[in-house]
Amino acid sequence: MGDTAPLSNEDAKQLCQNAGDSTKDFIFQQTMYRIKDPKISLPFYTGVLGMQLLQKLDFADMKFSLYFMGYESAADIPGDLGSQGRTEWCMSRKATLELTHNWGTEHDPDAKYHNGNSDPRGFGHIGVMVPDVEGACERFEQHGVQFIKRPSDGKMKGLAFIKDPDGYWIEIFNNKTTSALAH
Repeated sequence: MGDTAPLSNEDAKQLCQNAGDSTKDFIFQQTMYRIKDPKISLPFYTGVLGMQLLQKLDFADMKFSLYFMGYESAADIPGDLGSQGRTEWCMSRKATLELTHNWGTEHDPDAKYHNGNSDPRGFGHIGVMVPDVEGACERFEQHGVQFIKRPSDGKMKGLAFIKDPDGYWIEIFNNKTTSALAH
């Protein structure tokens, strides 16, 4: 398994490189999840997690649609769904979630996606910061959301993991609680 100790803070800092001005305008814009059925996923991400549908793009020739989700004020979202101006705006937002629907998967009983948390392990989860983890979890319980870990479970108290309709893990945390856990 290799080393069983973490890098020191100094080692971690020394490994990081300065890319210079050529990347100063780069942003982390999206993480993509494949979804089986937008009629199930869209209500989850909007009604349960409180995200907004920032943009929807259909690619008829390739038979898939993209739904960009994020935490933006509805009043700040410009233009009509599908418009070029809205696409440009959407692609400038930080940390959006791109839900990719390959048409027809909703009718395929064998369609399933690997969430990265079973072998072979890879991608793990996305995280949503909330002001009150316990309150958020009560809300999720009322909506019938499946929990991987509740805030009182395990060694890392105060944070939770839930599953979305396709089985992807979502960490629910508070910035202050998480900061206290790490120090």
